Amino acid sequence: MRINSLRLQLLAWVVLPLAGLATINLWTSHGNALATADLVTDRMLVGSARAIAEQVAMVDGVLDATVPPAAIEMFDTGDRDSVYYRVETAGGRLLTGYPDLPKAPQHASVEAPYRDHRLRVQTLGHAVIGAGADSPITVTVGVTLAGHDAMVKRLWFSAFAQQLALVAIAGVFVLLGLRRGLAPLIRLRDAVRSPSRSDLDPVEVPGAQSEIRPLIDALNAYMDRVRAQMAAQRRFIANAAHQLRTPLALLSTQASYALRETIPDARQEALVALQASSGKLARLAEQLLTLSRAEPGSRRPRADRIDLTEAARQVLETHAPNAIARKIDLGLDENGPVPVVGDGTMLREMIVNLVDNALRYSQAGGSVTVRLAAIDGEAVLTVADDGPGIPVDERDHVFERFYRIAGSAEEGSGLGLAIVREVVENAGGRVTLRDGAAGGLTVEVRLPLA
Repeated sequence: MRINSLRLQLLAWVVLPLAGLATINLWTSHGNALATADLVTDRMLVGSARAIAEQVAMVDGVLDATVPPAAIEMFDTGDRDSVYYRVETAGGRLLTGYPDLPKAPQHASVEAPYRDHRLRVQTLGHAVIGAGADSPITVTVGVTLAGHDAMVKRLWFSAFAQQLALVAIAGVFVLLGLRRGLAPLIRLRDAVRSPSRSDLDPVEVPGAQSEIRPLIDALNAYMDRVRAQMAAQRRFIANAAHQLRTPLALLSTQASYALRETIPDARQEALVALQASSGKLARLAEQLLTLSRAEPGSRRPRADRIDLTEAARQVLETHAPNAIARKIDLGLDENGPVPVVGDGTMLREMIVNLVDNALRYSQAGGSVTVRLAAIDGEAVLTVADDGPGIPVDERDHVFERFYRIAGSAEEGSGLGLAIVREVVENAGGRVTLRDGAAGGLTVEVRLPLA
């Protein structure tokens, strides 16, 4: 199940590994508790066996084995353990105790079944002065494991309680730390949603940590871009409204004049002018729509694989009638396919605007040449004309929307090169302007090869 809360995710990332480590520690703690209980029980067995052995002595020439009460009572821990013992001579003669009690190797303890119980058994050798061949005697002591097991449980449960408390305390401190650490994010949310803040104003969160600061900076940078885009949109709408107002007014005037005119030739002339104006208005509307589609974020990104050579050939075929009518030599210089990846529709529109601009500003009888080549991993498209060119100090401005060079005799919308720049930049390329070899203007577009 996916946890959508950042606080719970961070808590889980801290507490769950800590709980896993605590589980491993509990497993090792059980082993440590068992080893401790074994050690304590073995020490008690050795102490009990030594206490019994030290009471064995020669009395009137007879080996006497008396078991002191202390040797048995040391196992009285409240767990009702049973204690068994066995004392025998070096020859194996039983002096006292339980004859069937199993023995253990000296200096080692073993666990063995005895009378439906599990015993921990320890055997100790001891020399008795004057005992002759009966010396050394061996003393074996065994005890049931109730106290031993109870000690293991107590030690293990004590460790378990400590580990559980450690995880719980760690969880509490983590929650407190997260509450304090995430406070800047809460303040950031409140600052963004605050009704008293103007839209898209920069957000400032005092006391934000260095890890949150990049988020705040990125949010402010994003709002800067949105503000810039909104400002561009407002300028675009204002400029478009201004650009459309003039041709619409001209259309209305020409239509009114044609309606009032009674002379057929004059009316025909007015209708021809009206048709020309409507064509210019349609072209302006088409370019406005194209520019809107070329802007970043206005269309879903496309990755069409197109051949610029074929696209240029189609565009030149479309513009050939206009070039022929004006006696302009419109040519294509290419050496084969030049593949690129991008929005095919917009890349073709880019070529349309370049060719249309070149034809528009070329004099009758001039020439427009489109060249295509693949150079150093780039697709290079150049459109050269022999028109008046563009002054160097104007070349940065002609890419602006609706910008027209002062004193230009040719009518236009001022959108052609703006559209070209938007399309080229969206495709990851660049566009430059330079003087032609024989005068005029050369526009060079470079795009990554597919």
